Amino acid sequence: MKCIINRRAEFSASHRYCLSELTEADNYRLFGACSRFPGHGHNYELYVSLEGELDEYGMVENLSTVKKVIKQEVTSQLNYSHLNDVWSEFQDTLPTTENIARIIWQKLAPHLSLVNIKLYEHPQLWADYQGQGMEASLTVKTHFSAAHRLASPKLSLEENTKIYGKCARTHGHGHNYHLEVSVVGEIDSRTGMLVDLGALQKVIDDYVVEPFDHTFLNKDIPYFAEVVPTAENIALHIANLLRSPIQQLGAELDKVKLIESPNNSCEIYCRSRGSQNSNNTVTKELEPAIAI
Repeated sequence: MKCIINRRAEFSASHRYCLSELTEADNYRLFGACSRFPGHGHNYELYVSLEGELDEYGMVENLSTVKKVIKQEVTSQLNYSHLNDVWSEFQDTLPTTENIARIIWQKLAPHLSLVNIKLYEHPQLWADYQGQGMEASLTVKTHFSAAHRLASPKLSLEENTKIYGKCARTHGHGHNYHLEVSVVGEIDSRTGMLVDLGALQKVIDDYVVEPFDHTFLNKDIPYFAEVVPTAENIALHIANLLRSPIQQLGAELDKVKLIESPNNSCEIYCRSRGSQNSNNTVTKELEPAIAI
């Protein structure tokens, strides 16, 4: 039986997004503040995932060996460095989060049985890479606050209460929702980006955060006049709102995760349920889980 294990590591480094063939003004238009000289820094958090059979000692891999390899091949070289200069790979392709994850995979793959590299640039932005050429995923985390009531107008208060409990109370209740949007795309061989991050964040703000924030979902969002705003249905609606504009940015919506509370969250996997992929799955709109 195969098992996946994860090893965490961290490093602090600076980087700059700047293409030598562009003027300072053009670099700023393309990369914004990230193009400023001499660069900026992050406390990176790295998760290395390995897969394998358990050996006679009950291990996939000796963690002491894993720790040594990660330090030798990655963190000792990157820690307190300027990424643009430390590895030759970043001369041709900029050290974006997704591209750093890709190169870390290349450094570790000869030594470890990798299944995923997850790299956090900060808690609201991270990349995953699984050894698939130039393809990677990027996740943006954001939040909004909203109220909702779980109740169908076709049912009585007593009937709704049997289904939804306290969530059916007449005046509703609120949550601080945390939203994670993951997109997949090909890393550009020059910019190191799979999508324009500023444009992606603007799409999420324009289509979700601004319209949803500080609203009563049942009354202020027309869609939820017909659909009960459970966490599942909210996530499905967000996925449908974001799929097309993200596609227009040249990426593909991969997953929407909505965290309603520390005890309640849901995930919508968009590629496997209707978006065009390598298996030629037919594109269709995601359907609500609970309609009225």
